[in-house]
Amino acid sequence: MTLTEIRPGAVASGGIAGRGPWQLAWRRIRTDKVAMVSGLVVILLCALALAAPLIAAWNGHGPDDQFRDTGITAQGLPVPPNGEFWFGTDRLGRDLFIRVLYGARVSLLVGVVATGLAALVGVVVGLLAGYYGGVVDTVLSRLMDVVLSFPYLIFAIAVVSIAGPSLTATIGVIAFYSWAAIARVVRGQTLSLKEREYVEAARSMGAGDFRVMFVDILPNLLAPVIVLTTLLVPAAIVFESTLSYLGLGIVPPTPSWGNLLSEAQGFYRVAYWYLGFPAVTLLITTLAFNLVGDGIRDAIDPRTERLFSRRRRTRKGA
Repeated sequence: MTLTEIRPGAVASGGIAGRGPWQLAWRRIRTDKVAMVSGLVVILLCALALAAPLIAAWNGHGPDDQFRDTGITAQGLPVPPNGEFWFGTDRLGRDLFIRVLYGARVSLLVGVVATGLAALVGVVVGLLAGYYGGVVDTVLSRLMDVVLSFPYLIFAIAVVSIAGPSLTATIGVIAFYSWAAIARVVRGQTLSLKEREYVEAARSMGAGDFRVMFVDILPNLLAPVIVLTTLLVPAAIVFESTLSYLGLGIVPPTPSWGNLLSEAQGFYRVAYWYLGFPAVTLLITTLAFNLVGDGIRDAIDPRTERLFSRRRRTRKGA
């Protein structure tokens, strides 16, 4: 990736203005409408999740409040969407819209925190393996292979049987199974970067190993780590929903998209909204995160510069 770019007209005005790689990436991603729209969707979902208590206080429907008179039909079934219950109700007469918002708080929290922990561990392990090589690389690489090959459901069942289902256990299981993917990418990049001239120059000036790893090599790993982290967040959200659906994650009555889907599976014939709204919300969230991750990857990858330039020329020619 080129570190600078000459702006049109800069030479004529008597100076050359440079643009850093992050400025170039931002300029590229701004031309990607799909990524920008997906980013707005992610921001909107996060804002709604954060504002869930305010919305619940505004309409007077708490996440665990049961409305036996207006939230359940005479046949004992959930009420369909209406002016009072925008997403309808669940089997106990609770406001499904409020529960979906509170479920978003849990799912997004688990996705972001678990991915952040995985990124922290993965970067450190990958740096150590790639930089030191030899026995350290062999041991850590085999550890990555074991983690990536071990069935996650068996491990999740084992953890839950010992510690019990909880938010902490869910985050721990997801982080444990996510760090190895990041570590493998960081290791490969570190093997290449540690042979660069600026690393050799830092060593010749007396820099220690940790300074070289975290000051000279790590900043050049941020781009792939950011891309991979963005793509792992939706995977973590789906992972949490799967665990909660199986009863291994968030325990009711705390709402989560996974346990909402689990509760609704017996009502899909008579109450489509009960299953539909949590499923659609989960689909939109994971799709938006994936599209944002794809957009960031394309913007950071210098090989996509030709693609963006060709798109701009096509639009101008049209």
